[in-house]
Amino acid sequence: MDKETVSILGCGWLGVPLAKHLLEKGFSVKGSVTSPEKFGMLSDAGILPFQIVLSDTEVIMDDPDFFNCNVLIISIPPRRIEGIKKYYPAQIGQLIPFLLNFGIQKVIFISSTSVYPEDTGTAKEEGRNIPDKASGKALVLAENLLKNLTDFETTIIRFGGLIGADRNPARFLLKSAQPIANAPVNLIHQEDCIGIISAIIGKNLWGETLNACCPEHPLKKDFYGKAAQISGLPEPIISNESESFKIVDSSKLQRLLKYKFKYSSPMEYLDDLETNKK
Repeated sequence: MDKETVSILGCGWLGVPLAKHLLEKGFSVKGSVTSPEKFGMLSDAGILPFQIVLSDTEVIMDDPDFFNCNVLIISIPPRRIEGIKKYYPAQIGQLIPFLLNFGIQKVIFISSTSVYPEDTGTAKEEGRNIPDKASGKALVLAENLLKNLTDFETTIIRFGGLIGADRNPARFLLKSAQPIANAPVNLIHQEDCIGIISAIIGKNLWGETLNACCPEHPLKKDFYGKAAQISGLPEPIISNESESFKIVDSSKLQRLLKYKFKYSSPMEYLDDLETNKK
């Protein structure tokens, strides 16, 4: 490998623009998808395409050379299926022999702030995690599986709710008829997700667990109220009950990476949407 090679397992909403960014930085990039029908899209962007289908019992792939890389980014979220608490860690476990056989030294695992329960208050990386949802429990098990192996170094990124690109937050209002809790939001823009991953690789920050959310946390009623207004949707119904809440603290990331968020507040993203609509 003449250039440093990054392999992205899961070239979807985040993986594809991340791959394009890394290509611009001078990396060689390999990307996996589950269907060869998407090969053209990856190839056109300069990404070397691979087909990989990961289950809890096997890895089906067209070419194991995908794992011949300097850095592996695992960007496969747990699916909403019954038994995900067992299924997802077993999925991630299927990757371990390939990491060891190819001598991969650096891993980035994309996790989520769903590892923190909703009544956490201020959520920091060092806290004890007892997730509310099965998907959060599955992520904690997968995180621990990777962290406990010493043959390679894993940095875990716990992203908040993802916004940006084609993810208009108003879509949340269309999916749910339930009243919105009057609690803070924990969101992060796609461009900051990419910037943070790139900074971790560039600064060689390995063996860390990092929260990644906008530093500012407006209330849901304000954020989704404005999102509804911009999209021409009815104002959301706000719950009057006293709600438990969590605020995900990303100060560790900012300190270690000296990272400056493009969107310090999710309201800034809504400002962009409003401006672009005019």
